Amino acid sequence: MFGIIASGRLVQTEFQQIEQTKFITTIVDADNINHIVVFLTGVMPFPEGAAGMVYWSWPDPNAPPNWQLLGYISNDKPSVIFKVSNFKKLHEMDVGSNIAPFGQQAICHNAQIGISLEPIVNIQNAQPVENANTYATFAQKMLDNFTNYILSYGVTQQQMIPDPNTTYVPLPAIQNWFTNFQRRLANNPNFWKT
Repeated sequence: MFGIIASGRLVQTEFQQIEQTKFITTIVDADNINHIVVFLTGVMPFPEGAAGMVYWSWPDPNAPPNWQLLGYISNDKPSVIFKVSNFKKLHEMDVGSNIAPFGQQAICHNAQIGISLEPIVNIQNAQPVENANTYATFAQKMLDNFTNYILSYGVTQQQMIPDPNTTYVPLPAIQNWFTNFQRRLANNPNFWKT
C-alpha cells in the first residue's frame, strides 16, 4: 500500500504492520539522507474517511526511537516530499516532543518511517513537529548565544573608559528582555510571526 524513496535510493515498499492501523519501515545507512518521498502505491486506497500520519525517527545509538510527525498522505494527497535533514540532531537539542505512537522499541541505528492510519479529521488538525518545536529550539539557542555574547563584554562602572561615541546598555535591560522573550516563546512558539 505504501512506498518510499529516500534521495539517491531505489523505491522501498517493505512496510511491516505492527498493529491494525500502524506500519513501519526501516531505512538503512540513513546518515546522508536529506529528503524522502512517501507515497501510496496505488494497489489499495485508504479506507473512506481515513488518511496516514507520517512519522520519522532518526537513528540515535543511545536511545529508543523518537518519533517526529512529518505530515500526512491521503487519497487526495497520495505523495509528499519531506525534508528530514532538519531532524538529524533534533534529539541533541532536547526538543521535548518524544512521541511514541509505535511503542518503545529497541535502540535502532537506522532511520524509520511510521505510518498511522487515522480519521482524516484528526490528521488535518495535526501540526508537524518542525513548525513549532524547531522554531522554539532555534529561538532558545539564539537567545542563549546572544545573552552569552553580550555578557562577555560586561564591565563594572569603575572599569569603563568614557567614550562619547559609544552607547551603553545596562545589562539588567538585556536580562529583562531575555526573560520576557523566553516567557512569550514558552506561551506561543509562533508569537514572533504576528
